[in-house]
Parts: sequence; structure tokens; C-alpha cells
Amino acid sequence: MPKRVLSGTVVSDKGDKTIVVRVERRVKHPLYAKIIRLSKKYHAHDEGNAYRTGEQVRIEECAPVSKLKSWTVIERIGAAPVATDELAEVDVSRPARSAPEATPPKAAKGKAKSAAPEVAEA
Repeated sequence: MPKRVLSGTVVSDKGDKTIVVRVERRVKHPLYAKIIRLSKKYHAHDEGNAYRTGEQVRIEECAPVSKLKSWTVIERIGAAPVATDELAEVDVSRPARSAPEATPPKAAKGKAKSAAPEVAEA
């Protein structure tokens, strides 16, 4: 029996020698006849910890490696998109905004209570 081969995107590489691959498929909704995307996640064995989040990979069915892993990575299809960290441009011509000054607490509405309790004399 031939082994199944699927293509997907690596969504997690946190585990040791394990990656999680999301495989998407497009199906036609039975009632509304609209094409929808369904996805499923597979845990795949990555012996050399070579694959990173965002990469496109091809996985192949294999004998169970652990409780969740029964797939192994065959090859990398596409590289992960390059993350560009844009540094915020600091305008040195204007001074930095300082923290707002503390405002005094607002007086309570209605009757103000005095600090010392009044004693009624008999």
C-alpha cells in the first residue's frame, strides 16, 4: 500500500525533533456549494531540527514514532517568509513627551464627611 504524502506549512517547531504541520484542503460545501478551506494539523518527525515556523514542507506517512507522530518530513518546498523588523524612526527635533502630571483627586459629590465624628451632647 502506498504511503500518503501531504504538503503544508510548519506552524510550530517548539518540540525536540518534532514539527507541527498545518495541511489545508479546499472542499465544496454540500448545501451552499461554496468552496471552503479546511485544515488539519499533523505532528511530523524532524530528525535534525532543520525546519522552522512558516516553511512549506512535504510530509510522508510512516510507522508511529510516538503517541502523536506518525508522519516524517521528506523535504522543504518553500522557505519561510522573511520577517522584517522595522525600527521606529525617532524624531530628535521634538523633545520626548513627558508623563502627564498628577491631578489632585476630585471632591466627592454630595455631603462631605468631616474627618472627626461629631458627638451629640445630651
